[in-house]
Amino acid sequence: MNHERTDEELMLAYAAGDIAAFETLYARHRGPLYRFLVRGISPRATAEECFQEVWSRLVAARTRYRPEAKFATWLYQIAQNLLIDQYRRARPQVSLDEDDSPLHLEGEESEKPEQQLDRFQEQRRLQQALEELPDEQRIVLQLRLEQELSLEEIGEITGAGRETVKSRLRYAMDKLRARLAP
Repeated sequence: MNHERTDEELMLAYAAGDIAAFETLYARHRGPLYRFLVRGISPRATAEECFQEVWSRLVAARTRYRPEAKFATWLYQIAQNLLIDQYRRARPQVSLDEDDSPLHLEGEESEKPEQQLDRFQEQRRLQQALEELPDEQRIVLQLRLEQELSLEEIGEITGAGRETVKSRLRYAMDKLRARLAP
């Protein structure tokens, strides 16, 4: 029987000294975590520093880890705390660099320059609208849309109740609709 270990089992194994368990966790979560951070803060170099710091903190806290919540919830709570620290230092700036764009929309190569410009302008408007959201609303929106977490999981990460998370999501969506209305 080939039993694939859960994240929680892997983290406990890593805490007990199993380096391969850490490598498996890293392989499972590096992509989604990196995207979460890159979309949450700019410039990209700051997001990359946060990414490294999340893993450093995980390593440092491995012996204190308790599987009371899902591993992913614990991991994203570390990431969210780092994002909040970064937001407090300086509000994210809008990046016009296509590679740093959190909402890069793939287009067809055959698009006319006018269509590409329209798409770029729409993307820029959306990015600016997201950055204008209060930090709490932007974070819950990202966790819901990008990581597809439940309201309960987002509440565990942010320390907010389910209804508070729901309200933040609703207010964020209302603000985006109002900001992006023609």
